[in-house]
Amino acid sequence: MESLRRFSPAGFLVLVILGGCFSAGIASGQDSKKQSSSWDSLKSLTPGQEILVVTNDVKSHKGKFESLSDSGITLRQAKGEQTLARKDVFRVSQKIGQDHLTRNALIGMAVGATAGLVVGLSPYYGQRNCTLGPDFACGNPPNAHLAEALTPVGALAGAETGGLLTSRGWHEVYRAR
Repeated sequence: MESLRRFSPAGFLVLVILGGCFSAGIASGQDSKKQSSSWDSLKSLTPGQEILVVTNDVKSHKGKFESLSDSGITLRQAKGEQTLARKDVFRVSQKIGQDHLTRNALIGMAVGATAGLVVGLSPYYGQRNCTLGPDFACGNPPNAHLAEALTPVGALAGAETGGLLTSRGWHEVYRAR
């Protein structure tokens, strides 16, 4: 507990935010594993969505999702419609589109910019430029250029992390037990 007292309030806030992000990511990853073993999880697919079906004989079938029944899954390929029996399906994955990449990049940018601003201003927490009023009532803190520089750097790093490292490619929707 002694080491936590050394952190400035801004540094402690950054640690709380990062801890929350990591625990939310771990929890969402565990939930998706539980759902992917259920055939009902395929009901989240929409017609026309690009999917990849791997059968028990390790053959891949890529196409657009058409329909789902208790007995199998139907997809449209270049050579026509193909229905694969449920007992033959090993894994079904959906293609993650550009909308998820954009959303994740924007979330990462917001988190990164906030972290950059907080870290840039943390050396000035509690300092005053004048004798009256709250901390920043008399203008910018001395050397505010640190916050001005770290905010866009944090935004860029967050956007890259959110857009490039998360949800790219295929996302597993179903896996046979």
